[in-house]
Amino acid sequence: MSVKYPIIAITGSSGAGTTTVRATFAQIFRREAITAAIVEGDAYHRYDRAEMRAMMKKAQEAGFDAFSHFGPDANLFEELETLFRVYGETGGGTVRKYLHDEEEAAPYSQAPGTFTPWEPIAPDTALLFYEGLHGAVAAENVDVGQYVDLCIGVVPTINLEWIQKLRRDKADRGHSHEAIVETILRRMPDYVNYICPQFSRTHVNFQRVPIVDTSNPFIARTIPTLDESMLVIRFRNAKGIDFPYLLAMLHDSLMPRPNTIVCPGGKMDLAMQLIFTPMILQLMDRKKRGL
Repeated sequence: MSVKYPIIAITGSSGAGTTTVRATFAQIFRREAITAAIVEGDAYHRYDRAEMRAMMKKAQEAGFDAFSHFGPDANLFEELETLFRVYGETGGGTVRKYLHDEEEAAPYSQAPGTFTPWEPIAPDTALLFYEGLHGAVAAENVDVGQYVDLCIGVVPTINLEWIQKLRRDKADRGHSHEAIVETILRRMPDYVNYICPQFSRTHVNFQRVPIVDTSNPFIARTIPTLDESMLVIRFRNAKGIDFPYLLAMLHDSLMPRPNTIVCPGGKMDLAMQLIFTPMILQLMDRKKRGL
């Protein structure tokens, strides 16, 4: 952790809604005039799209059926840990981007599914903001989460996660139902070993729980909306959290446990604004006093 160069990490599994959360933080940074170095977790995958397909085929031929983007074999955990450590010490580091589609790739004159070259982080950023799969990951000889000042987990219930993945991969990527189910099964060991444990290391977790039937996610026709969900917000350390204020502002909310608030899913953006704006300002005040 760093006083002068704080790091905020949003960690969550694919389809969990971390991109939406990133937009909320962008609003906070813009309103508070905070310049952030933005790091996308996909940039720290080990292989580009074509290479990943080849490596998956090679792994399957070798009888290794659990090769996935969730685990260490397909990611640069050491490089991500180095980035967090170096940024926390100096405010610098080296990053790149993963180009998901034609729109992202066009400015770089590259093909979608490739990485941009490694480049230094822009100077004079106030903090580093990471959004991806592994913001608090720990593996053999690697502990990324130890350098994070504010770590936030974003996770849906597992059936909701699968519904979102099925709908997204069919609509946006043209994958077959059978191929998506195979992917879900293939990456389950890495999900259990490298994704779930992170949510015990985060400072705050946001979990979206549908209040409509998702008992068979493989036949669901629609994704439950925020208004068809409740939001479970868990604080690892409740010290300093103004729960009466949050309950008053988040109407129709309740506290089932001393460190947990449950509110309507449609209030997710408001809840994040209320909770994280003062936390970010505290990091900035600590930074100012430390310089």
